[in-house]
Amino acid sequence: MKPALIDTDILSLFLRNHPKVKQNFERYLTEYFTINFSIITYYEIVSGLKYKDAHKQLKAFEELAKNSSILLATEESMNIAAEIYADLRKKGELIDDIDILIAGIAKSNDLILVTHNRSHYDRISDLVIEDWSEN
Repeated sequence: MKPALIDTDILSLFLRNHPKVKQNFERYLTEYFTINFSIITYYEIVSGLKYKDAHKQLKAFEELAKNSSILLATEESMNIAAEIYADLRKKGELIDDIDILIAGIAKSNDLILVTHNRSHYDRISDLVIEDWSEN
């Protein structure tokens, strides 16, 4: 396995005990000892759980976050995200800004992106992606 950034949808599947995702997390952790996700993903998970009033799941997520590497947005990642945005807009293939920001963080940290959202992320050139819910 290569060093990876976990996207929101895969992290959500992990929190819901998806068997293949859990198995891939366990394999990854034996090699790298911690998972990486972006501050954007942190926001998406926390805001969704707060909206649902899911206190138990929020507490479990916060515990996971304490033992994870949360990658911040930097000038470099934002510049990469801006390049991705400009490229996709010129092609008429825009995706959600949040996905663009996550891709910028993955690329700036030279990480593969683990996601189930191939329909969006496949549009981004030079972004390596894997789907841990399928393999």
